[in-house]
Parts: sequence; C-alpha cells; structure tokens
Amino acid sequence: MSQSAPPRSARDVARAVIARVDRGGAYATLALDGELARAGLDERDRRLATELVYGALRHRLRLERALTAHADLGRAPPPVRHALLLAAYQLLLMRVPAHAAVDDAVGAVRARHGAKLAGFVNAVLRKLAAAGEPPLPTEPRARIAALHSLPPWIVDELAGQLGDDELDEAAAALATPPTLWARVNVARATPDDVAARLTAEGATVERSPIHAAALALRGAGDPAASASFQAGLWTVQDLGAQLVGALAAPAAGDRILDACAGLGGKTTHLAELAVAAGGPATIDAIDRAVAKLGLLERTARRLGLATIRTVAAELGADPPALAAAYDLVVLDAPCSGLGVLRRHPEAKARLVAADVTALARIQAGLLEAAAVRVAAGGVLVYAVCTFTRAEGPEQLAAFLGRHPDFTIEAPPPALAAVADGGAMRTWPHRHGADGFFAVRLRRAKIGS
Repeated sequence: MSQSAPPRSARDVARAVIARVDRGGAYATLALDGELARAGLDERDRRLATELVYGALRHRLRLERALTAHADLGRAPPPVRHALLLAAYQLLLMRVPAHAAVDDAVGAVRARHGAKLAGFVNAVLRKLAAAGEPPLPTEPRARIAALHSLPPWIVDELAGQLGDDELDEAAAALATPPTLWARVNVARATPDDVAARLTAEGATVERSPIHAAALALRGAGDPAASASFQAGLWTVQDLGAQLVGALAAPAAGDRILDACAGLGGKTTHLAELAVAAGGPATIDAIDRAVAKLGLLERTARRLGLATIRTVAAELGADPPALAAAYDLVVLDAPCSGLGVLRRHPEAKARLVAADVTALARIQAGLLEAAAVRVAAGGVLVYAVCTFTRAEGPEQLAAFLGRHPDFTIEAPPPALAAVADGGAMRTWPHRHGADGFFAVRLRRAKIGS
C-alpha cells in the first residue's frame, strides 16, 4: 500500500492511527474517528480497528518490552515498529492465530519497505509467537509497571494515594476499557424514562448506585444514532465527571461561571441540574478554543438548554465579558489526565513527572483567577481528572493557605461513597468511573 493510499482493512486503519498518534501527537480518539470515516469499513471491522488501536496503546509498554527481547526496536523505522506493536498485541493479548497476525504485518511492511524489513518483521514475530513474554520483574512495583504498561512514576503516584494493597487492582483498571456512561437530562426526562427508552433501543442498562441520573450502557452502539439521544434526553458523560456536577449542586437562578468549559460536558450538566432544582441558571462558559465552544453550543441546543452564553477568552486574561461575581464558579482545570488513561492511553507514553509540576503551576494561576469571581457567600468547585498529590490535595492545601476566606464543604450524604477527607475522589477500580479529585469551597460572607 502506498503512503497516500487510503486504509483498506481494520489493521491498516489501526496502523494509520498509531502513526498519527506517534508522528503528530494526535489524540487517538480523533485520529481513529478520522481514519474510520475515510476507510468505509463495516461495523465488524470498525470494532476490530478500535480494539487494535486502544488495546495496543493501553498495553504498549508491555508489548514493546516483549518485542525488545527479540529485536532492537530503536533501529526500525516507525511504520515497522507500528506493525510489530499491533501484531504483538494480537499474538499476546488477543490470541489471534499467529499466521493471521504475522502474515498481515509482514505483508504491510513488504508493501512499503521491501523484502528485507519484511523478513525482519517475520523473524521477530515468529520468535515472539514461540517464546511468549519474558518473565516479569520480581520487585512488586516494577512487576505492576511492566504488567499494566505504566511508567514507574505513575505507579508511585498510585501507591502514594492508595497504598500498596490496592496498587495492583488500581493499575490494572487503568489498562481496561472504560464504561460508557449516559447522563440523563433531568431537565427533560427521568432516569426511569431514559432507561426504558434505551432498553427498547437495544442497550443493556445498569443504574449507578452513586448517582441516579448516571446509566451504564452496554451494546448501545453509536450514541449519535440513538433516537433518545437525538431527542436530547441524555448525553455521554463519565460517572466521575457527572459527580463533579452533583458536587457543585447548582440552585435555580444561580449565576454560574464554567471557567474552563471545553466541550461543555459540565456546562450543560450544571444547566440541567439547575432546571431540575426549580428553574434555569444563567451560565457563562469560557474557553479559549472557539471550536470547542461551537460544539458546546450545538450540544446545548440538542439538550434544550437556552441560558448558556459562551465566551471565547482565557480566564487569566480578566475578560471584560464576564461578570464581576458569580454564585457558583466551576474550575475543571487542565491537568495530567491520569484519571482518564483508559480513554486516552497514548498519554502514558507522553507524560513525564515534570509535567505534573508545570501543570500544578497553571492550576494555581487559574484558581487565583477563578477565586476573585466568586461572590461573597458563593461556591468555588475545583476539579481535576487525575490522582496526583500535587494537582489534588497539595493544590487544595496551598490554595486554602493563600485564601483563608474559603472553607471546604464536605460532599453531601448522597455522595458519601466518593467522599475522601472533605473532597470527592473517584477511582476506576472502585467506582467504575474516571479518576477525579474535586472539592467544594465556600467563600465567606462579607463581615463574617
């Protein structure tokens, strides 16, 4: 296959996605969507391509460790490494017959790089198929890092938060596919109604024991093709992210600022919750990415939410379009994203420990900019989809040290299952949710 030719099979698509992730720093989700749109695969092959991409990325370090036992991968061109990676995933973790995985990889390399490199790929994969994986390290944390394809510094962060007793289970959860969660639009429907609609559409629905409006779905297919989705009765949002909205608990009539709105998952959730609480809130959603705000507006229209105003700006630039003070400010800050590694496994190969320090500085600046927008007696909710101490508990302690006019409000009894030392914590292995740290802070009233 020439370099400019469109992908022709599920494996071709997977190799193209991995190449875009490595070469251009693309997000796997977006790269996969783009390649699938061009490939014209049937549903079965679309599922295979998706499994290959996410499986290879989730287990990349483990697979490369196994391949390195038989070859120096650093000397191979990137397309050859990608072919080896995907074939190794099929051989070791999908249990695809050796002839199918090996022949496909060899053929793809021969078409682009000739017989010599094709022979190299054939030899490496035949050895891997015969020998399997090398023994795992005996030191416990090193074994967990190798088995679950986690850099050692991430394993140490997990251990620092959870201790060694939960470490293996927590690390394993980060290498598994995430649950598809539906968030019921409580401004339009009840969880019972939406669960019944989704069941009638062919999905298997399970209610969350933590949050009534969260429905775990299996067999739902493409959400955008669902009639109930198109009718605005629900949207896709992970349970952990939904619980941030539940912690914020907007009231009817609140003036709300979503300080890093992004695609608007939390923005629209806050709007729904306010309506369910008795009436609409007025929400300003700020983000510097105009394209994301456009998608937010489209989602809001689908969900029937008319009181959201988007502002294309950076919070730290003190945009004049914002109000001086809000009843509720939600800051879902940019972070290392370790809590969403199941959804973005490519991040494991990109992030280094120094990134956490840099991100913590950015978060501190955003917290300062958000805090001044909170009205006296108002609420600030700080959230990150990660589990590092620097971005969670330590960030919170530093903020409170600078701002004695803010105090922690513990999660309400309904969120007792995710309460942790005054904050809210969710974990993939405990809750089936993305990993979040979130805290609700009340600003003192003037004169109190």
